Amino acid sequence: MKARLKEHYVKKVIPALTKDLAYANVMAVPKIEKISLNMGLGEATQNQKLLEGAVVEMTAIAGQKPVVTKARKSIAAFKLREGMAIGCMVTLRGDRMYEFLDRLMNVALPRVRDFRGVSTKSFDGRGNYTLGIKDQLLFPEIDYNKVEKTKGMNICITTTAKTDAEALALLRHMGMPFRQ
Repeated sequence: MKARLKEHYVKKVIPALTKDLAYANVMAVPKIEKISLNMGLGEATQNQKLLEGAVVEMTAIAGQKPVVTKARKSIAAFKLREGMAIGCMVTLRGDRMYEFLDRLMNVALPRVRDFRGVSTKSFDGRGNYTLGIKDQLLFPEIDYNKVEKTKGMNICITTTAKTDAEALALLRHMGMPFRQ
């Protein structure tokens, strides 16, 4: 079964972008390469159980088992030693990536209280978009009763666009709810 958003990209977004941005070749149209989810847990130094819960929740959200990230160097002020587990991350590609993006745009983001759209200022200058979420309970896969502590996450959408304007046009056509 093909992802719904991938079909939308092929049938509607590619023709619209070739017309809007005047691409001569269909292969020049920007596309989404990958989506990286990162959950950093500074409190995991004292309570290792928090990290286990984060891994389970990230697996439910992404549909893929995350990698546990470890500290690169020791910082005495934070009671952190090199090699300590302090977070988890997962990189999504292909159909899983499109499924996640579809759920993010159509289910999770509209569940934010007083949601008016995401900022258009979170592009990095090279066509990649980063979004921060303060609460993992936005995703319907997470059971509210099993959550010990609310944890935020970073969502980085990497595109093949050369400029921020191209990436903005791509994500707008894909259905990302940007602020007006």
